[in-house]
Amino acid sequence: MLAELFSTFTPLNWIIFSSLLLFTIIWWRSRAKNLPPSPGISLPIIGHLYMLDAKNSRKQFQEWSEKIGHVFSFRMGAKDFVFINDYELIKKLTIKQADTLTGRTTVDLLGVHVPTRNNGLVFSSGPLWKEQRAVALTILRNLGMGKNILADKISEEVSVYLKELSSLNGEPSDIKTLTNMSVSNVICSVIFGQRFQFDDPQFKKIVGLFNLLLEYSTSVNIINIIPSLIYLPFDFFGAKKLLNTIHEVQRNSEFMVEKIGKKLDPENVDNFIVAYIQEMKKKQKSGQPTHLSYENLARCIDDLFIAGTETTSTTILWCLLYSIHHPDQQEKVYQEILEKVGTERTPNMMDRQNLKYLNAFIMETQRIANIAPLVLYECMADTNFETYTIPKGTQIISNLDSVLRNKKIWGDPENFRPERFIEVDGSLQTPDEFIPFSVGRRVCLGESLAKMELYLYMASLFQKFKFLPEDENNLPSLQDTVGITSPPLPYRIRVIQRLH
Repeated sequence: MLAELFSTFTPLNWIIFSSLLLFTIIWWRSRAKNLPPSPGISLPIIGHLYMLDAKNSRKQFQEWSEKIGHVFSFRMGAKDFVFINDYELIKKLTIKQADTLTGRTTVDLLGVHVPTRNNGLVFSSGPLWKEQRAVALTILRNLGMGKNILADKISEEVSVYLKELSSLNGEPSDIKTLTNMSVSNVICSVIFGQRFQFDDPQFKKIVGLFNLLLEYSTSVNIINIIPSLIYLPFDFFGAKKLLNTIHEVQRNSEFMVEKIGKKLDPENVDNFIVAYIQEMKKKQKSGQPTHLSYENLARCIDDLFIAGTETTSTTILWCLLYSIHHPDQQEKVYQEILEKVGTERTPNMMDRQNLKYLNAFIMETQRIANIAPLVLYECMADTNFETYTIPKGTQIISNLDSVLRNKKIWGDPENFRPERFIEVDGSLQTPDEFIPFSVGRRVCLGESLAKMELYLYMASLFQKFKFLPEDENNLPSLQDTVGITSPPLPYRIRVIQRLH
């Protein structure tokens, strides 16, 4: 049969066939050896993409982990990805071998076309990242992260948020934008030293730009896998829109740095920008080598704004969504607040230790929603991990779903059950495997801030309101959407003020 087929080949057919054969041989030989096992045969150009269920990739990755093992490789386009799907191995990856296995890529779409993206906190690596993180963490702590001084700022913002929700008069509403703006204002208080009115043009511009950035980022994933697609006409995947938005975000952050930097007052260090500039000038004056710079400061602002807004506001939306799916548990939270705090005052940080079921409700939401399931790193040098060889440049994915949705750890991970975090004696327990903020050296910088925000927002929300679905016979979906984080699908909710 093959002989008959080849006998019909023209010289052009033979040239095309030989070229494809040569390309396949070169491609196959260029692949790294001793990579972890994969789910199937990797094809030229597309790799394993033909096997991927784009609509339910999270479930598929979990199934592959159970079938192949806790470490497996997956080729997307010309890039190899190694998935780590086990709590102990994720700890080894992010703690014991963090120096070589938890860098950030510089060869994706943004790394190539926006080189300054690899400054700041999230996308930097090596000594630059270590200094930015250390300085940022010190500044945030000095500004009150984890302390009552910052709790007061959050509570001020919560009170404005509650008034806005009250004005909805119980009508079915999509409160995503309102929630996003409220949480954004907390970050503005930290970074800029001020909050904004919701209708302030500058504030609306800042929030609008970051929302566009999140929206456009999702559509360009295919270009990160097959970079040449960016050169297709008509901006088919929205890459140019994303790049233009990023440049606008960066210009806006640089403008804010310049604006606030001009008013530098050494006696009034009430925001991140002023504190960073002071530390930078201190190091420069002493002659210390430093990566602190105005460029890195602007990128730190970008990173703090995205991380500090999107994750917290998305978790609040998930909390409210689960509360309308589980009204009995919502009522249990309210009764606890009624008993431990009452209704005459707003819950504060001193009440936190007494509101155990509320804390368990928040933690269970973080566990089951797991809004940032895949944490991406890059291997910085040829490295051995377990029995495998991970070549430099390989993308490594820490799959938090493999921990937070693991049956062996949680028993019934598919069920929303806050009681799993409460011991028989009524005390709150936090298992080691509860890692919604990841683990290791790259653990979320704003974890303390996020925990404080979630507690203060949810305590006040459940104290003042009862949350109901738009249609009690047709509850909104619990399906997530794919993006930088995994928010719920848009839904409308009735916010009913409680009569005390």
